[in-house]
Amino acid sequence: MTGKRADNIVILTGSGVSAESGVATFRDKDGVWSKYDYRQVATPEGFAADPALVHEFYNARRRALPGVEPNAAHKALAELERGLKARGGKLTLITQNVDDLHERGGSQHILHMHGELLKSECAHCGAVTVSAAELSLDLACERCKQAGGMRPHVVWFGEMPRHLDEAADAIANADLFVSIGTSGSVYPAAGFVAEARALGVPAMELNLEPSENAHLFTDVRYGPAGEIVPPWVSEILG
Repeated sequence: MTGKRADNIVILTGSGVSAESGVATFRDKDGVWSKYDYRQVATPEGFAADPALVHEFYNARRRALPGVEPNAAHKALAELERGLKARGGKLTLITQNVDDLHERGGSQHILHMHGELLKSECAHCGAVTVSAAELSLDLACERCKQAGGMRPHVVWFGEMPRHLDEAADAIANADLFVSIGTSGSVYPAAGFVAEARALGVPAMELNLEPSENAHLFTDVRYGPAGEIVPPWVSEILG
């Protein structure tokens, strides 16, 4: 990458980053949605109809997290965050992933636009709890003490993603927008590159293969995230 030095970078990560660590993807041919009906386990209506089924679906994913580790891409992005901060810059890391691999990889500030698997929220009072414990209908909220209302802190189909205002502000002030491991098919995240380009912000795609909106990027590199992200970070910090 050549040109103006980028000190204020916005990065969007998707399932391609976590897939290399062994986290199941959702939309691929053999992904989670090929085995489950998303309407039953990932919608407010599905939760209302069968909360026990939804809890078991997410409890299984919560149980699987300790068995996966952050990969080289996660660790490189944490290095980028530290390096930009050291020279007076900033990294805004936005992820569509609900796992904690960015945190375990060393990143400090992450915007989880689709929520976090290791959090729960109370439908009665809105309290958010950080916990790896399994959810059930019998679990009571720590704040309001009511049972039956605890749900995964995950954005379901039909719900509004989180941190959209923060993401928009970050893109508006960025020197560079980068998308890593995303399909380019899930909105509103897939629209971030168009927002960046409309503002004249250069945009780069680091992906296993071209995304659905690859034509919008000003620079592209393809390959496994664990192989292409670390050398790109070295260039940025070089």
